[in-house]
Amino acid sequence: MQTVDFARSFLTFRNDYLKRPAPTASHAPPSSLNNARILLECVCEIVDNETGAAQIFVAGASCKTEKVGVERDIWLHPNADFIPIFSQDRFMIVKTYDVANKGVPFYPPSRGMQPERQVGYVTEAFDGLRLDIRRVEGELLETAASIVDATLDSGGSPLVGRTVIEEGRYSATLEFPIKTMNASERDFIYQTDTGPVLVPDFSREPEDLIVGLELAFIAFNSPDWAEFVVRVPTQVGDGIEVNHYSKFVRHDTQNQVIRVA
Repeated sequence: MQTVDFARSFLTFRNDYLKRPAPTASHAPPSSLNNARILLECVCEIVDNETGAAQIFVAGASCKTEKVGVERDIWLHPNADFIPIFSQDRFMIVKTYDVANKGVPFYPPSRGMQPERQVGYVTEAFDGLRLDIRRVEGELLETAASIVDATLDSGGSPLVGRTVIEEGRYSATLEFPIKTMNASERDFIYQTDTGPVLVPDFSREPEDLIVGLELAFIAFNSPDWAEFVVRVPTQVGDGIEVNHYSKFVRHDTQNQVIRVA
């Protein structure tokens, strides 16, 4: 069967500041052009079962807010975790600071404060976008024993998870690299602990699905259910919130583990 080769799958966005300002920027660009290539963490296809229409969303690997090409002081202050989420025509940039609602201004500051989840259209923010989702042959591991064996194989083949969630009018298929897998060759128990993946808000209308996507870690040890710990604003003190993986959600699912050939 075909599966995503996450080691060779990327999103690449292009900013040409001679053509347009960067509406997501926190600082003056040090140079006039930058292409950012980011490994994919998750591919999420959502099908509207009422119309048959499908949308594909990808999440890029987390990086840090930075100034590209400077001679010193690369990291922005205050610094944020930066996770890009894209479809072919829309984007959501998720920035996580030390506290929620940090109140960091755009550049130039006259544009006001940045939201922590900035949503927009690709053509309005970037000079180009390329989604390279590479697919290769994979072997479906159909038993717990085969999953354990593949996990402990000294050959070290990559494992990919595939989880399907059906809810309301939608069917969502999540594909993701399994970066952490627990395995017991004595009891033939396996359990994923990996992420972040994209979890949809199934109550959204199709045009608003990207707005409702949340980041989560996924764990499962059976083919028919999964538990997620979702990133949400979390109170840690009197009037202080952070964005943290703290909301626990369980779904009936269809889970598969695939060994990349």
